[in-house]
Amino acid sequence: MSADDGVGLGYWTRWPVLASGAIVLALPAAATAVLLRRRSAEDARLRPSDLWTSCWRCVSPPWLLAYRALVVVVMSSLLVKEVLADGIFSFFFYTQWTFTLVIIYFVIATLISAHGCWIYSKQEVIGKEEANGLLKHDIEDNGPGTLTLKTNNEKARLQSENDQEVNEKRAGTLGYVMQITYQTCGGAVMLTDIVFWCLLVPTSADHFSVNLIAACMHSLNAVFLLLDTALNNLPFPLFRMIYFVFWTFIYVIFQWVLHACGFTWWPYPFMELATPWAPMWYIAVALAHIPCYGSYWLIAKAKKTFSPKFFPDAYTSSY
Repeated sequence: MSADDGVGLGYWTRWPVLASGAIVLALPAAATAVLLRRRSAEDARLRPSDLWTSCWRCVSPPWLLAYRALVVVVMSSLLVKEVLADGIFSFFFYTQWTFTLVIIYFVIATLISAHGCWIYSKQEVIGKEEANGLLKHDIEDNGPGTLTLKTNNEKARLQSENDQEVNEKRAGTLGYVMQITYQTCGGAVMLTDIVFWCLLVPTSADHFSVNLIAACMHSLNAVFLLLDTALNNLPFPLFRMIYFVFWTFIYVIFQWVLHACGFTWWPYPFMELATPWAPMWYIAVALAHIPCYGSYWLIAKAKKTFSPKFFPDAYTSSY
């Protein structure tokens, strides 16, 4: 193959390609170094119940479960419509990758919320049984029947606490995956929507038109995630940007592998390597990760900082 067809050896040995490759590889290398050295205090303080409870006292776990399940249905419907319209070609774009990742987060969150609601319902039942036992204790005289009732209630309470401890330990790995997915989505949805509305739409209006599905996919992903951020009880540490960097790195490598296999079309103009401006574009996109993730971090930080001040009786948080 010749260098002009975009997939030959001559293409991959051009200086813009080599420089862009060095930039792309430097990002995950730096992120890995940070990951190996950084120990997060937030992870040590995070309780398993924080995965399925809200930071607002008025929002019970079943309501949070209902919201997350609704988001899964709505976003999955949009993705199915997109795939039916464009086929597997849809997944050549970073938008569909990120949109799918947000769906994965809400699926995991829904499963953990459902598990948490089951624990929540058992706690309510035990609480009612203990309240009824105390009421009967006030009415009836002390005797063998009362002692048996108190003993049964105590056994039920201890059994419930043991079951809860075991169940929370089982949800630990999935809960950790949920946290990483959530924090990766935070930066990814900001990057996706900002690039689409602020860069691609104004500069490429002659090449494509924004239909309803495209508009929804580049807005609802952030809207739904921001609403979940407003409701959930999860931390959003700044250093977790490293997972966002890994996510984009995987997508770029995916596109480069396709291109090396003969696929000569780039889904985004700034990914084109056959131009002297390629290293500058890749540096710009790499640097864009900082404000994209940082803006979402500021939103989560603002919720944590100002909610206790303005809503001291309604807001509660464990981190």
